[in-house]
Amino acid sequence: MLELTQEMVLESSAVYWGKKPTPEERTALYEKDVQVNKLERRIRKAVVAHMTGPVRRDVPYALLLMSLVKDVERLGDYAKNLSEVPGFAPCELPDDALVGELREVARAVVVLVKEAARVYSESDVDRARELTVEGRGVTKRCDQLIRDVAKSDYPAATVVYITIGTRFYKRMESHLLNLLSSVLMPLHKLDYYDEKALSGEG
Repeated sequence: MLELTQEMVLESSAVYWGKKPTPEERTALYEKDVQVNKLERRIRKAVVAHMTGPVRRDVPYALLLMSLVKDVERLGDYAKNLSEVPGFAPCELPDDALVGELREVARAVVVLVKEAARVYSESDVDRARELTVEGRGVTKRCDQLIRDVAKSDYPAATVVYITIGTRFYKRMESHLLNLLSSVLMPLHKLDYYDEKALSGEG
């Protein structure tokens, strides 16, 4: 499921930055979104069925899985949404500092999505910590970028294009960071970043 959303993020990011998808590629992207949604429902059903059984010690892990599956599903949704931006706000992006900053944000999200599956599956605490610190910086950069765009003299279409793209990249980053938080934090602190844990003291 995470591999599917990884593909969706990479493909959608390319479309956002100017790649013209063929009708077949567009259809394939939407089919992946449908697959992700079906997998989410299937996993949730399996988890609920498991929790109604006699074994109760797995409840924390079941709750964790339910939360993570939702993050992965939302990641796919935002990726799909990102690919749709050129269709409703077509514009020529300027080659300037603000767009350059957004490109850096996009690259950071791509790096994170490429590494997330391995870091999670291997419970690589050190790399999860590094990526989380970097990712939190990216979310702050997104907020600043939107403030800077609001003060710019861009045409309306350009403002919409950059602002929506920034928001979608930020949301994708946030859902990936939620996934990594499961490597760093106990269940009751999922989606929460303990400063001691991030510094290696926890």
